[in-house]
Amino acid sequence: MSEVKYGFAPLFDKDSKLLILGSFPSVKSRKVEFYYGNPQNRFWRIVCSYFGEDVPQNTEGKKSFLLKHNIALWDIVTECEISGSQDSTIKNFKVADIKTLLQNCGVRFIILNGSTAYGIFKDNYGDINIPFLKLPSTSPANTRFSEKEWRDALSRAFDRA
Repeated sequence: MSEVKYGFAPLFDKDSKLLILGSFPSVKSRKVEFYYGNPQNRFWRIVCSYFGEDVPQNTEGKKSFLLKHNIALWDIVTECEISGSQDSTIKNFKVADIKTLLQNCGVRFIILNGSTAYGIFKDNYGDINIPFLKLPSTSPANTRFSEKEWRDALSRAFDRA
């Protein structure tokens, strides 16, 4: 029998305008106890470079960066059984309560980081009245990552298109 793993609490505040949802924290993220903890994951590099900033060196800096730029961060799966970090092994999962989060902030756009996050979100929240977009996963395992797609989506989210 697999051990149940738990994700992280959402990071957001009342001013959050963009919600980025991943699937579930990787082994390396769980070890450092914060989102996108694998240094090879492209998430921090792409989001920080979009705003012309360096990647913060610690968790508190990353939290401050996100809140300063009105970005909320969470995973669509809050607990599950998983083998290593592979999304394909996620089973017996609980889905994040996205609607409650949205009631407590001003999110107006949602980015789904990868196919697993998108699929679970669409199955559970596909009728939500906020635009959402699936983007290629920032995981180092994803060979189809597109920096341009991420930059375009961030521009759309922050009305800079």
